[in-house]
Amino acid sequence: MKKTISRRKFIGNAATLSAILILPRHVLGGKGFVAPSDQINLGFIGTGRRGLSLRDSFFPIEGVKITAACDVYTSKLDNFCKKIGTSCVPYHNFTELLQQKSIDAVVIATPDHWHATMAVKAAEAGKDIYCEKPLSLTVVEGRKMADAAAKHKRVFQTGSMQRSAPEFRQAVELIRNGYIGEVKTVKVSIGGPPVPYNLPAETVPTDLDWNLWLGPNEFVHYNHELNPVIGDPLWGRWRNFKGLGGGDITDWGAHMFDIVQWALDMDHSGPVEFIPPGNDVKHLTMKYANGVIMTHEDFGKPHGIQFNGTEGTIEIQRKKLVTTPEALKDKTTFEKHVYHSDNHYKDFLKAMRDRSKPVSDIEAGHRSASVGNLANITYDLKVPLKWDPVKERFLNNKTADKLLFRKMKKEWAV
Repeated sequence: MKKTISRRKFIGNAATLSAILILPRHVLGGKGFVAPSDQINLGFIGTGRRGLSLRDSFFPIEGVKITAACDVYTSKLDNFCKKIGTSCVPYHNFTELLQQKSIDAVVIATPDHWHATMAVKAAEAGKDIYCEKPLSLTVVEGRKMADAAAKHKRVFQTGSMQRSAPEFRQAVELIRNGYIGEVKTVKVSIGGPPVPYNLPAETVPTDLDWNLWLGPNEFVHYNHELNPVIGDPLWGRWRNFKGLGGGDITDWGAHMFDIVQWALDMDHSGPVEFIPPGNDVKHLTMKYANGVIMTHEDFGKPHGIQFNGTEGTIEIQRKKLVTTPEALKDKTTFEKHVYHSDNHYKDFLKAMRDRSKPVSDIEAGHRSASVGNLANITYDLKVPLKWDPVKERFLNNKTADKLLFRKMKKEWAV
């Protein structure tokens, strides 16, 4: 006979379930568990211009609290915490912030040369991670980040927020569903590679710890353009110089190559051949194993992508989608779908609670950053290179392999 449950027992069970939903995470699921009712505590590493923008994106979200921030530039750190209030504890060294058990996740908004060290140490400390793009300064650093996130079971969102924008998702779904036929060529219109550091030396501000700003890097002299003061309209120019950033190739490339990778379903792979200009090609040319040819080429629309298929064309920029046939731009219903996110920051927090992969997880971010890093190596060496995306090594070119990593100070090496 089926047993019936008494009203009293039902209420008791319901109360038990309710209690479970509000128990602290350390009681329920151990390190990293976030119950649906839990507040998520964020710690920010890097409080400059991008850090401020990310602060303002996370701050209004319900169920989130920014409880700590870190920067080597005291005036920027104070400015960041001022809006949050006394609940935001300031730290000078990010390792001190990582020691705080109450912090669930970190938001890394520092220059690229710090990303790998901070992300690996954050994963080891049991923190989930939101890290700005481009994810890494070298291919090996990106792989170390991905391995650390996997080993420590961390949720990791790359700051490639175009994946949470409707126009880019629509373009990707048009391509994935075959509406422009078979993709043959792709043109990516972005700026060029980095140059050697050439800014004049200036006096370091008294409230800036320049040695800690350099961190893993060998010494270069200070110039304010690398780290502009609060209110300066200039974006930090560190990204323009070798050893600090990868130029526009990795800066905007981390956005645009990322969308190409997504559209071609290459989040776990990448091109297999890189050919520099002057080797029977006019533009830097990247070839995928499936035959798609991608070029670094100005096609008249800055920071844009042109997909050319056997039955049509798609040109995509932020908030602008142009298609041939024209009617494709109005199509939003598809048989095949990609991951849907309409808010990059809420998507990260949801993934934390679900213990799932966000829209731009670490492997996708690493692979997209790798395209830019490999393109820069090709520009440097000026010779055709063949790449093994499984082993993440060049084929028969030891000189190129040595450029897959860089020398880092022992204290911060990954």
